Amino acid sequence: MTPPRVLVVDDDPQMLSLMRRGFSFAGYLVDLAGDGEQALEVARDHPPDLVVLDVMLPGLDGVEVCRRLRAGDRELPILMLTARDRVPDRVAGLDAGADDYLVKPFAFDELLARIRALLRRAQAGEQDVLRFADLTLDPATRDVRRADRAIDLTTKEYELLEFFLRHPRQVLARQLTFERVWGSDFLGDSNLIDVHIMRLREKLEAGGEPRLIHTIRGAGYSLRQE
Repeated sequence: MTPPRVLVVDDDPQMLSLMRRGFSFAGYLVDLAGDGEQALEVARDHPPDLVVLDVMLPGLDGVEVCRRLRAGDRELPILMLTARDRVPDRVAGLDAGADDYLVKPFAFDELLARIRALLRRAQAGEQDVLRFADLTLDPATRDVRRADRAIDLTTKEYELLEFFLRHPRQVLARQLTFERVWGSDFLGDSNLIDVHIMRLREKLEAGGEPRLIHTIRGAGYSLRQE
């Protein structure tokens, strides 16, 4: 199973370095951003499973970044960090869509505990049926249907489709897709993804339905309607 991907956003290089080491040691995949604009770009190119977001950032502040991330993904867990312990600051972050709030300085073990709790909550919510156009996937039963037609998928085909359904209409880079389904330490042939996507398309379109998984030349793949 691929480890959760955490995006850490902070304008302090030393804090970013400490976070990278700590999260990597704890078994997470880690992406870093030093300002709000970069955070939004990284989140778009490498969709995270959770965001650790500092309030005080140059340019776009953390509250605005949180608001924009939340507008793009209602279920994304967001934990905000701040040096300010005033109630209005905490309220502003929570009103922007943050799920939790931690005041600096903090114990890293407490941060990890809060992240584990947020990820458990998110994973519990992931049991909802995923839908796009006439396609449905039920994580609880692993039942996949296109309209009323049941579709039998292999494990990797299912994992690919679930990844696309959790990020509809986004352009997902080929390498990112490969890492999420096979894992970043997989040593096999990366062309496997092309074979699996071809077979997945054949099964999804076996009833003459229009294509939903599109190749974006030079960029990756996207689940979208033509």
